Amino acid sequence: MQDRVYKQVVILSGKGGTGKTTLAAVLSSLLRNKVIVDCDVDAANLHIALNPVVNKSFEFSGSKKAEIDTENCSKCGLCESLCRFDAIGAFSVNPAACEGCGLCFRACPSDAVIFQDVQTGKYYESTLSDGTKLYYAKLNPGEGNSGKLVTEIKKLAVKNILDDIQWMIVDGPPGIGCPVNASIASADFAIIITEPTVTGIHDLKRIITLLNKFRIKYGIVVNKYDINGKETGAITAYAFEENIPILGLIPFNNKFKDDFISGISFNNVVSGIREPIDGIKTKMMQCLSIPFN
Repeated sequence: MQDRVYKQVVILSGKGGTGKTTLAAVLSSLLRNKVIVDCDVDAANLHIALNPVVNKSFEFSGSKKAEIDTENCSKCGLCESLCRFDAIGAFSVNPAACEGCGLCFRACPSDAVIFQDVQTGKYYESTLSDGTKLYYAKLNPGEGNSGKLVTEIKKLAVKNILDDIQWMIVDGPPGIGCPVNASIASADFAIIITEPTVTGIHDLKRIITLLNKFRIKYGIVVNKYDINGKETGAITAYAFEENIPILGLIPFNNKFKDDFISGISFNNVVSGIREPIDGIKTKMMQCLSIPFN
């Protein structure tokens, strides 16, 4: 890991819809001297909650696409017969169906297939009202290489970090796939947010297995813990058995949901939510002073 002063904390969930982005937004509002990175590039929404001003945008090319040069095409039909994705028809390539494998380009006897990089998304540097930098990205629908795009926005954030920065808060993607692997690179700590359901516990264990492989310290947050006492008890029992810290239990709160929809600032978050997240922040800091074992 590179020598640096700031701590990089990534917020993860084994599945979508557990409150990961909301926790990232509220936790960030309680920390000073931070940068925020939204690595959920397939469905970026932290910028919607935080409403930043975009300073710069960058094009992202994560793949190549084929295109047929009709002037050089001999209309032999070889490319269409070889394409297993059914992306070629009537001597034309459907870019939405093309997977960028390049077989048609290599096989064409007339060198009539053009194979080149295409823009598959964009990423952004933006600023919140308090001067905090927020980096996020949008991958075009159906495009791949989301892990590569995650790496690009993290590199941009690190490149522009100032000397007084103490925290990098990363809102990671859900699941355990490639973009999650890219999100946890160089992380000092992971906060796993889960919900008290059978699927929540199942996916919690999957993300824990991944973090153990990477030897990254972590703790668990149970969101809406009071909607299912039995499953919350199962999560806390599992954490105790595996010696995993429970960072906090967040209750279900209808007023917070209404405030969130209304666009109320997270600095004015309602009583009943701010307190447990303050506790999560405190326990996170305590965990960061303990070596991984």
